[in-house]
Amino acid sequence: MDKSDGTPGGPAVVARRPAAEGKPTILLYAHHDVQPVGDESLWETEPFTAVEKDGRLYGRGAADDKAGIMAHIAAYTAVADVLAGSLGLGVTFFIEGEEEAGSPTFRTFLEANRELLRADVIVVADSSNWKVGIPALTTSLRGLVDGTIEVQVLDHAVHSGMFGGPVLDAPTLLSRLIATLHDADGNVAIEGLVATDTAAVDMPEADYRSDASVLDGVRLAGTGSIASRLWTKPALSIIGFDAPAVDMASNTLLPRARAKFSLRLAPGQVPADAMEAVKRHAEANAPFGATVVFTPGEAGNPFQTDTSSAAGSLAMWALGEAWGVPAVETGIGGSIPFIADLTDMYPEAQILVTGVEDPDSRAHSANESLHIGDFRNAILAEALMLVRLNSEGLTAGE
Repeated sequence: MDKSDGTPGGPAVVARRPAAEGKPTILLYAHHDVQPVGDESLWETEPFTAVEKDGRLYGRGAADDKAGIMAHIAAYTAVADVLAGSLGLGVTFFIEGEEEAGSPTFRTFLEANRELLRADVIVVADSSNWKVGIPALTTSLRGLVDGTIEVQVLDHAVHSGMFGGPVLDAPTLLSRLIATLHDADGNVAIEGLVATDTAAVDMPEADYRSDASVLDGVRLAGTGSIASRLWTKPALSIIGFDAPAVDMASNTLLPRARAKFSLRLAPGQVPADAMEAVKRHAEANAPFGATVVFTPGEAGNPFQTDTSSAAGSLAMWALGEAWGVPAVETGIGGSIPFIADLTDMYPEAQILVTGVEDPDSRAHSANESLHIGDFRNAILAEALMLVRLNSEGLTAGE
């Protein structure tokens, strides 16, 4: 990140206002990098020209996550103008540019600048609200492990007519193994994984189907509330499959096939334990005695906020005041890997995950946008937090 010294990484900006004696410090994080535009024909506006339409602001990065940057700047500017000389709260801005690439040098940057970024409260403005008009504090994030499972059945490829029948090809055997990863209801069937049905709110099935573009007639997988299936239970997907393409197929028994899995982890799950559980399951379910080669990949910790903490309580209060309706606690089915780095480096800090997005923001997709009214509310909520932290410190939420 810096990268005036030639080390690799996206550019990062750190700006600080040191805390007065006895005052806490708050770190305000957001990222300036964005996803590629993709197919421009799907956009209804120019992707990199901000366009206001029907109460929303359209453009790539409008929601994810340039709005997070501007919410931080606007909230701080308002508070600094109003409080002027009575502002003693320490404020650190941390704006970096490789989140969309998986934050490969984030940990290294933290280690090199540990004291520069140290804070009592960390606000990560990179999440979503429940819906337009209803604010949310993201209280849980799933973790992640991934890797590959390879099935080997022959020493080399052979003619399917001459040898087919007594032995099954590797793609067929790998498919049989993959089928054991879920039970008949679609729940992940790997023993040893954490799963709870404890989501504080639920998502209507019609909303989920619409947001996820589920085709008519497709039955939803798993049991329990939809919100819990998204936030507090594991979810396993096969995201890659190595076998010849249809256009390149020949009448051959293939000796080996390989698949890449991606397993989202419920809060409370230790990634190393989950990786070992997948390995045990794959090896125990080797079809027809085929050789199974398991190769572990990346791992990331889940995250859970204690909303009874001073910062958590303060955030819920501020969101409710800004929107005029009570805030809800929600989870995110995906992962923000660098939050685990923040937790490791600053275990004493209280981390809050906020954001300006809503279900129609379409982050990472064509026609990304933010709701301008909710954007104003997000700025007000953060300003209220800063004011109370300045006057009451970490007793503000108690």
